Amino acid sequence: KAINFGIIYGISPFGLSKQLDISQKMAKIIIDNYFSRYRGVKQFMDRAVQEARKIRRTSTLLGRIRLLPDIDSPNNTVRQFAERTAVNTPIQGSAADLIKMAMIQVDAAIEKRGLGAAMLLSVHDELILEVPPEEIEETKALLENIMEGIWDLKVPLRVNVAWGKNWAEAH
Repeated sequence: KAINFGIIYGISPFGLSKQLDISQKMAKIIIDNYFSRYRGVKQFMDRAVQEARKIRRTSTLLGRIRLLPDIDSPNNTVRQFAERTAVNTPIQGSAADLIKMAMIQVDAAIEKRGLGAAMLLSVHDELILEVPPEEIEETKALLENIMEGIWDLKVPLRVNVAWGKNWAEAH
């Protein structure tokens, strides 16, 4: 997880070495091997930055726009942050859009069915609900149906539903 997210969001060999407690040389090898194996990731990242440079903004799949006025900043730190944002927004911003859409639809479906489930909160790409024990299976099916069908993507969305007496137990 640290490698996937770190690399996509522009982690350096120095940063990855600190996160994984490995040498910078090993971290560089990991990053190079990642981009060699997943060439499409590097192409996506490069295209995202190039496009952002042209139009000075980026957007989520659903069209939410993030302006990037600093994409050509002479200040290296400021420019690199804008470049990371150009890559991050279509991924993480789109995930945020999708979970918000799912929350709205799940809430409406719970109310429509008269279920006793209550949506408590979201944590990144997770929805946390309190569900009466007798409604677990129905609520599970409802969540899977709504969340997996929230948006049509080339790679299908998959949902894992778990339950327990508390959040820790559900994991």
